[in-house]
Amino acid sequence: MNTAVITGGGSGLGLELGKRLSQQGFHIFILGRTLDTLKKAASDIQEIGGEVSYATVDLRSNSDIQKVCENHLHNHNIQLLIHNAGVGYFGAFKDSNEEELESMFETNALGPIRLTKALLDQLDSNNSTILNIISTAGLRGKKNESLYVASKFALRGFGESLQKEYEDSSLRIVNAYMGGMDTPFWDESDHISDRSRLRSPEEVAEIIVDQYKKKNEIVIESKK
Repeated sequence: MNTAVITGGGSGLGLELGKRLSQQGFHIFILGRTLDTLKKAASDIQEIGGEVSYATVDLRSNSDIQKVCENHLHNHNIQLLIHNAGVGYFGAFKDSNEEELESMFETNALGPIRLTKALLDQLDSNNSTILNIISTAGLRGKKNESLYVASKFALRGFGESLQKEYEDSSLRIVNAYMGGMDTPFWDESDHISDRSRLRSPEEVAEIIVDQYKKKNEIVIESKK
C-alpha cells in the first residue's frame, strides 16, 4: 500500500488531509510532537476506515528527523510527503526575539528541507510527490509577519528550485499557498481580528487533494 507522510498531522489541515487521502487508498503516517494528539488523530482516521500509523518527531531537531526516518519510515512505499507542520509568531519586527526566529525557521523551513533530504532516495525511486504547505505568506510580504513570511519564502524557494532540479524526473514537487484557516493556530493570538473570513481546514484540504495531482502550484486565498 502506498503511504502518505504528513507532518503536523495531528490536527487542523494535516488531519483533514489525512482523512481525505485515507479514503483514496493511502496508508497515512502522521508525524507530530505530541503523542496524545497523534493518538486521537489516528483514532479519527481509523473510525472512517483508514489505515494509519504515527510517530513523534520534533522537526527542529535533525537527530529526531534521522531517527524517525530510520526507525519508522525506511520500509514504507512513500508516494506522498506533505510538509504541513508550521509555527508562527506575529507582531512588529522590532519586538521579535531570537527564540521566535529560530523556532519558525527550524520548523517551517529547515525541518522540511532536512526531512526531504533524509527521504530523497525513497521518494525519487518511487515516483513520489512532495507537497509543501506554504501559505500565502510565501507569496507576498505582510505587515507584522516579517519573520514568518521570511521562513515561508525560504520553503517556497526550496520547492521551486527542486521543481527545476527534478523537472526531467518522475519526482513531483507541489507548492500550495493558502490564506489563514480557522484553526487553533490562532487561539492564542490577536493577529486575526475577524476569523469569519478564514476557510475551514476541511475546505482547504478538499481543494488541495482535488488539485495536487494536476498542478505544481495551488493558490487558495482567504474568503473576501
